[in-house]
Formats: sequence, C-alpha cells, structure tokens
Amino acid sequence: MKEVTTADLSEMEKVKRLNLVNSCTGYKSANLIATQSLEGINNVAIFSSVTHLGSNPAMLGFIMRPTIVVRDTYKNIKETGYFTINHVTADIISDAHHTSANYNPEESEFDKTKLNIEFKDSITTPFVKDCPVQLYCKYINEYHIKENGTVHIIASIEKIFYNENLEHQDGWLQLDKADVISLNGLDGYCLPKLVNRYEYARKNVATKSII
Repeated sequence: MKEVTTADLSEMEKVKRLNLVNSCTGYKSANLIATQSLEGINNVAIFSSVTHLGSNPAMLGFIMRPTIVVRDTYKNIKETGYFTINHVTADIISDAHHTSANYNPEESEFDKTKLNIEFKDSITTPFVKDCPVQLYCKYINEYHIKENGTVHIIASIEKIFYNENLEHQDGWLQLDKADVISLNGLDGYCLPKLVNRYEYARKNVATKSII
C-alpha cells in the first residue's frame, strides 16, 4: 500500500492534498441545509458533515468552515435559530453540488438552481421540496475548534418528515429505497445499497441478520 505522511501532506499540491484528505476518511452524508435570513432571503447549501449525536433528546451536529468570512448559513442560523436538513437524492446531484458556489448574500441558491423550495404549516424556514427525508432543526450551541478554526454546530431535531415507504416496522428508515446519495470526498457522489442489517450485538452470541 502507498504510504503518505504528514510531512508528505505538507509538501503536497493544495488540490491533491484537499482531495486525498477529504476522501480517505470514508463515505459521508450528503445534505442540503436550508435557511432564511431576517430579510427573507432563502439560502441552501450542501454539507457533508451532518452527524447523529443522540436520540433522546434527538440531536445532531455539523461542521461549519471557519467564519473569518461571512457564511450565509451560519449567519442565518445564528439570527433566526432554525434550519432544515434535506437528504440529497440521485436526481438532484448536479443542482445540489452547485449550491457550493460562492453567491452573494442577497442571492438565493434556489433561484440559481432547479431545486424547489417548500414551506410547511407555520414554519418559516424553507425545505427542499421532494427530498425523501427532511429535518426541522433548532440551534442549541456551538463549539469552536481552535486547531483549525471550524465551528461544530449543535442542534435539536424539532420535526422529522419522511416518505412513509422508507419506514420499517421498528422505525428504521431504509434510505436506499429513495436513492439517497453519499459523498466520497468533496465531489464524488455515490449511491449506497443495503447489504444487510443485524440485530443488537451481544457478547458470546452469534451475529444474526434481521432482513
């Protein structure tokens, strides 16, 4: 196997280093985070760092790049306290990826792509229409990571919306039924397929499939 050290990384060309380090840690989730500014401008951007933090209470987190420049998503979340997370599917990859472009704060990515905006009931925060799983989240806290200047946003899951055909009797959502995408690095979009599912592991008991 090829070996790359930290010294090698420090001397590596920027784009190659970026691609290598972002892809070597494995597959990541692909989500569109949608927000609205106090001025009513709707923003949507792709993130690959959304992670589960706990189920009781239901919490998640994601990483925000350094805020030394204006980050519309961060600004809107801090000002309004709310955002939505929307799963990316195979049929919207191109438009989802385009939301990473550097638009001005007064420009909405919904207007620059074919992504459709959706509002639910009395919720003023936008959702991405037709995404099979949509989460309405409330900002709780943030932790600044001093080693590289990023920010870990912590949020509660206030409401979960999903296509009912994904749900199994025990509450588990089978995401591959909806062609939900994962990310390999920054720009490699992959289509996962379920291989197996197992019961809760107990010591000295053989692992048993539950499919």
